Amino acid sequence: MKWTSRILVSVLLLLGVPPVLSGPVEIAPPRADDTCPVCGMFVAKYPAWVASVRYRDGHLHHFDGAKDLFKYLLDLARWAPGHRSEEIDTIGVTEYYTLGRIDAGSAWFVIGSDVLGPMGHELIPLETREDAEEFLRDHRGVRILRRNEVTAELLERLDHGVFE
Repeated sequence: MKWTSRILVSVLLLLGVPPVLSGPVEIAPPRADDTCPVCGMFVAKYPAWVASVRYRDGHLHHFDGAKDLFKYLLDLARWAPGHRSEEIDTIGVTEYYTLGRIDAGSAWFVIGSDVLGPMGHELIPLETREDAEEFLRDHRGVRILRRNEVTAELLERLDHGVFE
């Protein structure tokens, strides 16, 4: 977490307001032969972009970016026959600045920036709203999203470089 984020968290705590932070998650990294179930790319080649789903039984699926992770989550029947969302234990994404793994449910995502992932235009995961706003300014992003705002239509538009 950047020093400005630490100060903000400290102030919020002093005021009795719980901060919304995504926090680190522990998920085993992809093996060299792990492929993204959506696009088929070898995930370990792109450690700065890894996203993962861990099921309660320990089964893991790794992705080469948050965009393919969300495609998977929004259509499990297609990408993970036999798996159900209720069986998912942890969903993690790689935070842009720290390269640490954070919880996708509380991460902030920027779209439309000048930063491209392995599959082109990507959802850029950030730990705090402040970091997302800074990234948006620094990298000419278009919009900040939360997990619940990501739709199949939005992902389709991202694939075509459309951000509005």
